[in-house]
Amino acid sequence: MGTAGNDRRIDNIEFNVSDIARSREFYAKAFGWTFTDYGPTYCEFTDGRLTGGLTTGGAIKPGGPLVILYADDLGVTQKRIEQAGGRIVKPVFEFPGGRRFHFEDPDGYELAVWSVN
Repeated sequence: MGTAGNDRRIDNIEFNVSDIARSREFYAKAFGWTFTDYGPTYCEFTDGRLTGGLTTGGAIKPGGPLVILYADDLGVTQKRIEQAGGRIVKPVFEFPGGRRFHFEDPDGYELAVWSVN
């Protein structure tokens, strides 16, 4: 975490989860993230640009800040999320600059995916 040139930019996102293996499988299938284990209660993920963590070290708190991911193709991404076990909670809608939808992961965290198309 924390490198020069990243002042005031999102550096890390951490999810408290009930089952690290299940969360790894979900995010690997839905988004192709990769993982590094740091013991039985913490796993780092990367999407190739941003890192974060999955931990069982605290209470699960669905909600909080809305994490928004980008996708070149919303339809393909939505199918991948559903096939991985995610649930769409807000169907695709338009907003100034693009379109997006919201989904819940297996622990109930709500995230969004957007695209310019």
